[in-house]
Amino acid sequence: MMNPGAKDAIIRMFHVHKQFGAKKALADITLDIQKNEFVLVTGASGAGKSTLLKMLYLGEPVSGGQVLVDGMNLSRISRKRIPLLRRKFGIIFQDYKLIPTKSVFDNVALVLEAAGKKRKLIEKKVNAVLRTVGMEDRQKTLPPSLSGGEQQRVAVARAVVGDPDIILADEPTGSLDPESADIIIGLLKKFHNRGGTLIIATHDRSLVEKAGGRIVRLVDGRVQPVEGVEAKDNATIH
Repeated sequence: MMNPGAKDAIIRMFHVHKQFGAKKALADITLDIQKNEFVLVTGASGAGKSTLLKMLYLGEPVSGGQVLVDGMNLSRISRKRIPLLRRKFGIIFQDYKLIPTKSVFDNVALVLEAAGKKRKLIEKKVNAVLRTVGMEDRQKTLPPSLSGGEQQRVAVARAVVGDPDIILADEPTGSLDPESADIIIGLLKKFHNRGGTLIIATHDRSLVEKAGGRIVRLVDGRVQPVEGVEAKDNATIH
């Protein structure tokens, strides 16, 4: 039987498994994520959070089960359609993954250049998104000269500049001070409020308590029920 709201799901996972040799990273994950939903994937280090995010954009292949992203079955997708899949995502990493020898502007512009956009449009969009994240005055700066919080703001700009359907953020506040962390979460929630789907993987309990959103808790690679107040928004996990 179809789950309530399944027709609006942008991501569907059916009995998904992931093995790394003898180690089972994920086991029997079945999960729907709706369009414009905000989901927090929580759990201790090693619980499988990063692996789950990577499988959504084929950063890691699925060992068993099926993953559908906006109707595309990742176990059947052709190699030439993988770039189309990945353009649906903006990805934010805990360690930023900015190119240290390129300016803030060029790090953000790379996304649009890879998509073949014209230079005039690239300049307009990059300037606009750098204003949004408060980094317009640092666009000529190289990333090593920036603080951790500033580098993560650039990473957020890079993730949203291509107008993705889904943002994946892997421990986006893990190495930041509380003030910088609040700024980053505020920027991500702006993206969500404009209609995007937001998925954050985190083990930071204070972030989970403050951010809102539906909680998906992983323990040893399996989805576990959440209890008490946290349980009310988790009706589409099975």
